[in-house]
Amino acid sequence: MWFPKKGVMRVTFFAICFILALCSVLELSSSSENNGIKKLALSMENSTGFVRKLLASPEKGGAISRSGTTCSMDNIVILQGPGTPLPSGIPTYTVQVSNVCVTGCSISNIHFRCGWFSSARLINPTVFRRLEFDDCLVNNGDALGAGDSLSFQYANSFPYRLSVSSVTCN
Repeated sequence: MWFPKKGVMRVTFFAICFILALCSVLELSSSSENNGIKKLALSMENSTGFVRKLLASPEKGGAISRSGTTCSMDNIVILQGPGTPLPSGIPTYTVQVSNVCVTGCSISNIHFRCGWFSSARLINPTVFRRLEFDDCLVNNGDALGAGDSLSFQYANSFPYRLSVSSVTCN
C-alpha cells in the first residue's frame, strides 16, 4: 500500500488549513456591512459593533433598524481592534465610534460603560475620558452628527469591553 511522504502530508495539511482560514475570512468580510467605515481587525470577544443586527422590538413600537430610523443609543456603533504595540511592548487598541443614524439625527452626551479605563498612551480628553468608574465621556459631550465617526488609540495590557450606556438625541 502506498502512503505519501511526510513532507507531502505536511504541505497538504497546511494548504487545507490555509484554504479554510481564507474561506472564513471571505465569509466574514462578505457578511458585514462596510458603509465607508474603515474595517478594523476585530476579536470575537468584542461583540459590540461586530455584527450589525436588525432589532425587532414590539415594546418600542415595531421593528427598528440598527442603522437608525429613530434616534437612540443603538445608533452608536463601537468598533475596537488591536493596533501596533508600544516600543515598551504594551499592546494598543484602536477604537472607532460611529453614529450610524441615517435620518439626520445628531447624538450628544455619549457615555460608555468602561470600568476603570486607563491608558499608557495619552488620549486627548476632548475625544475620550473617564469621568468616574464605569463612566466615560465621548467627544467632550459634543454632538456626533449622522454618519460621523471619531477614533482614538489606547494602550493597556488588555482590551476594555466598551459599551454605550447613555446618549442624548438632538
